[in-house]
Amino acid sequence: MDKFIIEGGYPLQGEVTPAGNKNAALPLLAACLLTEEPVILHNLPEIRDVQAMRALLESLGVTIENIGENSWRIQANSIHTSDLDQDLCKRIRASVLLAGPMIARTGELELPPPGGDVIGRRRVDTHILALKALGTEVAYSRREKRFLFKGKHLTGNDILLDEASVTATENTLMAAVLASGKTVIRNAASEPHVQELCRFLNTLGADIQNIGSNTLIIQGVPQLHGGEFTIGPDYLEVVSYIGAAVVTKGSIAINKAGTNYLSMIRLVFNRLGVTWQTEEDRIIVPAEQRLFIEPDLGNAIPEITVMPWPAFPTDLMSVAIVVATQANGTILFHDWMYEGRMYFTDKLTSMGAQIILCDPHRCIVQGPTQLIGENVDSPDIRAGLALVLAALAAEGTSTIRNIGQIDRGYERIDEKLKSLGARITRI
Repeated sequence: MDKFIIEGGYPLQGEVTPAGNKNAALPLLAACLLTEEPVILHNLPEIRDVQAMRALLESLGVTIENIGENSWRIQANSIHTSDLDQDLCKRIRASVLLAGPMIARTGELELPPPGGDVIGRRRVDTHILALKALGTEVAYSRREKRFLFKGKHLTGNDILLDEASVTATENTLMAAVLASGKTVIRNAASEPHVQELCRFLNTLGADIQNIGSNTLIIQGVPQLHGGEFTIGPDYLEVVSYIGAAVVTKGSIAINKAGTNYLSMIRLVFNRLGVTWQTEEDRIIVPAEQRLFIEPDLGNAIPEITVMPWPAFPTDLMSVAIVVATQANGTILFHDWMYEGRMYFTDKLTSMGAQIILCDPHRCIVQGPTQLIGENVDSPDIRAGLALVLAALAAEGTSTIRNIGQIDRGYERIDEKLKSLGARITRI
């Protein structure tokens, strides 16, 4: 099993370019099932989750060809099965994204329970309720441990999602674009990757309106055609580089950073005393950071809470907690979405951080503290990357095991950090 050996205490310097957005790449790959014609996708991140999605598509009969660096040609002109491989589905949470396009394209799917990070309960009820509203029959076989979807004639409907789930919104979108009539999705997620999926589908001939809002209007079309699309930058990776520069007291530039999606994230990081400058689509992180936590009115302890987009995203909570360990003051973090998100904080505590885990959803961080190198395991994608940041800031050497979790979501992160001066080695 691979691991990172990191010698901390070296400020990052230089320039870096993020990979394509993993959370956009996965639904876009799934959406290629909606047309028989070839689709070309550019800026696909070279990460394990994307490779797992490729394996799933190829197991269905999809032809995928590498046509250049980070570019694939995908053609789903022959789908020879509707039964997904259980072992492949265990490797990736996003296997659930195949439900919408497979039902729209073939009218059926057998889906084993999806895998992915263990950060708490991740329900699929919203997916099922929305697909049922479009005319899909859904059953669960306890003996075979798989969901059975059947929907030969999907019909548009007015759908209110019971939660603003990103993947449920994406699944509903992909099923609705080929359904007859009009579909309205209310309480839809509006994250950058949902917007990107909408624009991609429209490139293929779909008719989706109100992109970026929480009410999406889809007019069904008889079929989609091929097309070409470039995936935007991964804003989670961008903010991770910002955090890495801040905790190492370094100064870096991030090219092709997708700055139009970072406004709320910038506001939240400002509360930790973190600032950066933007030059068109480029971010400059200066070495001099205030790193002072602003108290609320009446000198009350401030709180950072995750919420659906455009508020602060849950996937950046782990990075923000590490940054807070280096900031002067006290702050409460609250992630009500996942009861396992905070469990990595015990690893930060073993490195010297002053963190009180209040309950599975909340922790209090008191900073600044000098972190000390430690041997830790990466529990999930985002916590794993956060531990890399902690190791970069720590005094001494750290070993991070189980980095396959990190590789699921970050493309050659060790090579990119090394290009910025980090002392990181993959063993």
